[in-house]
Amino acid sequence: MKALRFWNERAETMSADELAAVQLEGLKRTVRHAYANNAFYRGRMDALGAAPQDVKTLGDLPRLPFLTKGDFRDTYPLGLLCVPQADIREMHMSSGSTGAPIVMAYTEADLAQWAECMARCQVMAGMQPGEAFQIMPTFGLFNGGFGFYHGARRLGLFAVPASSGNTARQIALMRDFKVKGIGSVVSYAARIIEMMDERNIELPDLKVGIFGAETFSDEIRTRVEARLGITAFDIYGMTETGGVGTTGADCAARCGIHVWSDQYITEVVDPATGASLPDGEVGEIVFTSLTRQAIPVIRYRTSDLSRIVSRQTCACGRTGVRIERITGRCDDMLIVKGVNFFPKQVEQALMEIPGVLPEYQIIVEEREGVTDIRIHVEAQEGVTGYMVEKHLKEKLGFSPKGDIFKPGTLPRGEGKAKRVVRANAGSAGLPPCNVGDAGSAGLPPCNVGDAGSAGLPPCNVGDAGSAGLPPCNVGDAGSAGLPPCNERLGIRS
Repeated sequence: MKALRFWNERAETMSADELAAVQLEGLKRTVRHAYANNAFYRGRMDALGAAPQDVKTLGDLPRLPFLTKGDFRDTYPLGLLCVPQADIREMHMSSGSTGAPIVMAYTEADLAQWAECMARCQVMAGMQPGEAFQIMPTFGLFNGGFGFYHGARRLGLFAVPASSGNTARQIALMRDFKVKGIGSVVSYAARIIEMMDERNIELPDLKVGIFGAETFSDEIRTRVEARLGITAFDIYGMTETGGVGTTGADCAARCGIHVWSDQYITEVVDPATGASLPDGEVGEIVFTSLTRQAIPVIRYRTSDLSRIVSRQTCACGRTGVRIERITGRCDDMLIVKGVNFFPKQVEQALMEIPGVLPEYQIIVEEREGVTDIRIHVEAQEGVTGYMVEKHLKEKLGFSPKGDIFKPGTLPRGEGKAKRVVRANAGSAGLPPCNVGDAGSAGLPPCNVGDAGSAGLPPCNVGDAGSAGLPPCNVGDAGSAGLPPCNERLGIRS
């Protein structure tokens, strides 16, 4: 049987004129639907003096109001719903860790649209009907596990619904069922590699990795590909647009994320003013859905930063708009000592240092109104704090403090890696061990062991001398008969 190059060749290879016609029809339909069936959308449009009949061309899109994450939270749980609740067949939502959760509801047609987009992504990555695909995101309220599953069913893959965690079992399943492709976050792929190296395991059947939900650098991609023997693909999508894969993925040509342009209109705007930006200029990505029913999005501001790299036919044969892989978010830019940078730039710089491993954390500390950072990174023996500091100075323009950790000692999670941790100064003017409240970085408080078997409070909590001990890592490492926090190999202060 001939291998599939496309899942939906007609939709994925439309001419520019065909796409424009499909987008205009979808835009008009979506605006009419939202205005007629949702009070929030109707109120927003009325406030701007905009009406569905005003949308006559694609150029009229900027006349419509933006939608934001705050709007989703303010209308929790279903204030943006545009169909009767009885028509909902599934829902997913974000964690709500920084506010009310973001809820996305699905009709049967919405689930079919999600499956269609995911099947396109999986074929673009090289998966073929009947091949085994292991799904590693959690099956639950988060959308990742179900998104990969819906696509796998639509494409006719052999779905291995492993869900998250239990790395040893994940590896065993991949080996036993000759899994060709995996869907995961890239930081979990790094954990799989660690265990494979520890146990001297190979996975010769594994060829494809589809990674989403977190940005990752080309350097990390190269490392993961080399060790796992795969081609790694970056898949894009979010709860608000309908879930993982809804807004596209990159192809083997590595020239941008293919946005499914028959399903979404892509804009790039100035994050500060909202003004439209020309192709090639970096700004905030804005999506308008064209086919979704339950909760369509019109001009949704993603906070993701990218640029339109092309509207021409790609080497893979697909048409439509391509955007650069996400470079960061409007809300995660850090400013330290007058230097602006994004966490992804730290990752890129770290991965250029021989012996530095993919696990790292950026600790943001606020002291008397001044922002500073510490960069904790795992590295092999021989890597020193000076080496890391010197390279980061060359790449970022300032010298961050930081610690070198033994391999395997920084916290791991089952989902997205928590790369940036914000902390307040601890007692005695020192950051609390493990940063933030106990366990906020996924580690127990220092010196606590098994539920306080050492009989000591967490370091730097309360009075610094309440246990007769100096704050952690101060003075002689063995002054209290305890090792420095987290088995640090080198300290830069």
